[in-house]
Amino acid sequence: MSFFKKLKESIAAKTEAVTNVFKEGLAKTRTALVEKVEELITRRKKIDEEFYEELEEILIGADVGVTTVMQLIDELRDEVKKRKIEDAAELQPVLSEKLVAMLKGEDNPKLAYAPEGEITVYLFVGVNGVGKTTTIGKLAHKLKSEGKNVLLAAGDTFRAGAIEQLEVWGERVGVDVIKQSSGSDPAAVIYDAVQAAKQRKVDVLICDTAGRLQNKTNLMEELNKIFRVIQRELPSAPHEVLLVLDATTGQNALSQAKLFGEKSGVTGLVLTKLDGTAKGGIVIAIRNELNLPVKLVGLGEKMGDLQEFDSEQFVHALFAGLIQKEEQAENN
Repeated sequence: MSFFKKLKESIAAKTEAVTNVFKEGLAKTRTALVEKVEELITRRKKIDEEFYEELEEILIGADVGVTTVMQLIDELRDEVKKRKIEDAAELQPVLSEKLVAMLKGEDNPKLAYAPEGEITVYLFVGVNGVGKTTTIGKLAHKLKSEGKNVLLAAGDTFRAGAIEQLEVWGERVGVDVIKQSSGSDPAAVIYDAVQAAKQRKVDVLICDTAGRLQNKTNLMEELNKIFRVIQRELPSAPHEVLLVLDATTGQNALSQAKLFGEKSGVTGLVLTKLDGTAKGGIVIAIRNELNLPVKLVGLGEKMGDLQEFDSEQFVHALFAGLIQKEEQAENN
């Protein structure tokens, strides 16, 4: 059975709605990456040095990242030798297979939850402007629609308008927000939120945090203080520290992930605005270079466009056109 057929079958059991969200959200990346690879393969039937160079350029253009691209090209060269591949068209499923392997890693990208009866705590970190508050609002909506009792904590007390923005989302989703006045101590807000979560028997507490203080040291100290407050009250929390990155910033998102990942105990990544960029390859670069799982992806403006990341859905959405062509060829 071909790789694409296997891929299609593996996602057949997943909901069509989710598959469509991935397909629509990754349309720009599909054009920048897969269609260019297809065009290259049609034009250059033979696998030679020039072919590899062009493929390299396409992958770097889609922001797959230089380190990851070099690794991919080396692995493709090995496969070409090992399988004695001469026709460039035979390389497409091999490339897709490699991408799935890189995106999957060894860990489970699903969101972690506390044991039954305990409060799950998610801490959101990330610089200003990446869509952190919007993501929190959409995640609250997602969890609430799954029947969970959700509470939000307005821990970003430094950015003008951050508390109000979270309140707007709280109202929209129908979820309460625990807050203090602007400029308050963020750790005190989180403490209040934890107490409220306990009293109200909440399932999930989602905490916003400041994206920028005077300097990096201050920011990390602030996060550490928040950690201590949470762990004193709920020893197994936070269950996830989610770093939100704006996919449209490409390599800049990778730098942010490195900066936060080293210092703030990040357990997973959220990539927003994937629908607005042709640089969706950054998902592969981040996953491969930082060994941090992508947990959630933002694939559009609508409430339901925040999805748990699924490597097979991601690659299937990228190669949807090829899968269709293969099916048509079989039916003719």
